[in-house]
Amino acid sequence: MSSTTHTAPRRTLWEEGRHPGRLVRTLTATVLLSVALADTLVFDRLTLLFDLTFVVTCVAAALAVRQRDFFIVGVLPPLSMLVIVAILAGTRRVAVADPGDGLVQATVSGLAHHAGALVVGYSLTLAILVLRQVAYRNAGTIRAGARPARTSTARTVAAQPQRQPHPGSSVPSQRTVEAPLRHAR
Repeated sequence: MSSTTHTAPRRTLWEEGRHPGRLVRTLTATVLLSVALADTLVFDRLTLLFDLTFVVTCVAAALAVRQRDFFIVGVLPPLSMLVIVAILAGTRRVAVADPGDGLVQATVSGLAHHAGALVVGYSLTLAILVLRQVAYRNAGTIRAGARPARTSTARTVAAQPQRQPHPGSSVPSQRTVEAPLRHAR
């Protein structure tokens, strides 16, 4: 008795994300708040460490989330940056702005100081989500041409009623129709 094992086709990187958006959002916020807290305790301000962590966390969130929760991760980077900077502007103003700045000015200053990380993290997040959406539509590939080409076969359609030809015209007795083969996924 022979046993055959059927292995599921391997998922591509673009198809791997399977986590709910709420979980990804919570983990992203936890990581970013932890790094912001550690950064301000050690260096008394947000440094390049926070910026790099922000970008990496945005990319990880975009790759980890399931398809139906893309919107949550799509709006996560700017909202995360805004919330973290606003919290720091309210609690440790010197971490993101001058000590004499008000809350709104400190928040704007903090966003301006970390705009590079925000732009890079947000751009990468949106680019990854777009690539993942394209991959879902193309059965795991980014380029539509990378899929196996569909071939067509000619089949005879005999069940359809034949119309009477006009006098003087030549009509074949059977018609052929091109039909694409369907591939199982």
